[in-house]
Amino acid sequence: MNMDLNKLQEFVQRAGAATYISGGKEEENPERPGFKELVYIEGDWNYRDSYIGFTRSRGMEVVRYQRTPVWSTSYGGGMVRGKENLAKETFSFLKKVMLAKNPSTFSARGPLNLKEGDWEYKYLQEGDIEEFNGYEEIYFKGEFFFFHRIIGGVINY
Repeated sequence: MNMDLNKLQEFVQRAGAATYISGGKEEENPERPGFKELVYIEGDWNYRDSYIGFTRSRGMEVVRYQRTPVWSTSYGGGMVRGKENLAKETFSFLKKVMLAKNPSTFSARGPLNLKEGDWEYKYLQEGDIEEFNGYEEIYFKGEFFFFHRIIGGVINY
């Protein structure tokens, strides 16, 4: 399948902004029972974020083009043990961070660094929409509170 990677990247960014980041509606009948799933559809493109857990979670995002899976990313991690009491505030900050990324370059999560008040976000990523891995951290008042590992890329047949 010949796919335009720029169109894929633009779709992934729109889909992410329309689902988890903006508090999108969860599917009533998820494909994976027990998981929370958020879906975004635009023409031939379909995005599904399927995750389980809260303070520690694992998940997978899959993009289908004309019903064929063409891209995916897996992520996992969460709150540092003993810091779960700030989970809601941490995830609220994470959503702000994910909206703040530069739309002209691919980031699977957020910008490289963002500070807002007592909160700080750091993200390292190798690769691009085609093949990547990353690691994000959130600090509150200089103390490490949250992490996620991310890996993903294009699916070829």
